[in-house]
Formats: sequence, C-alpha cells, structure tokens
Amino acid sequence: MVVRVFVASCSGFVAIKKKQQDVVRFLEANKIEFEEVDITMSEEQRQWMYKNIPPEKKPAQGNPLPPQIFNGDRYCGGLHLKGQLTQSKAAGP
Repeated sequence: MVVRVFVASCSGFVAIKKKQQDVVRFLEANKIEFEEVDITMSEEQRQWMYKNIPPEKKPAQGNPLPPQIFNGDRYCGGLHLKGQLTQSKAAGP
C-alpha cells in the first residue's frame, strides 16, 4: 500500500506549513515511502480526502486541515499524527 500525505502547498497558515514539513521530514528520516498529494492543485483529491476521513475524526466545524495521512484507503491521522509516530517509534516494537 502507498502512504499518501495530503498537503496544501498554498496555505497561509505557518502552523499548517510547519506540521506538513514535520510529517514529511519524519517519513523521509525513517525511510517510509510516501506520495505527497497537494489538495490545492486537485479538487478531486481534496474531495477524496474530505470524504475518506472518518466522521469522528473530522472537526466540529469546517473542513479537516492538512496534513492528513492515509495508508492506501485507510485513514491514519492528521495534524497530530507526527507526535504519535514519534512516540511509537521511541517505544519500539
């Protein structure tokens, strides 16, 4: 399965840009193959991302913000996933 990281290349929010960079750097540093999907360039990809995030993971108001991570069609997490990945990596198998 392909890990896909949904990002927004044209975000005006510094915090979102930093989270996106952190997730990408983490995946690269741990040699995890992934595909970066820019939702600002494809309405179809943006709608796919919105549709495939489980309802309980969506914000109470507005749309989910990038980064959002999927492994194939399985939702893995969003903005706060990097912290979870770092903790699970530190804990080991």
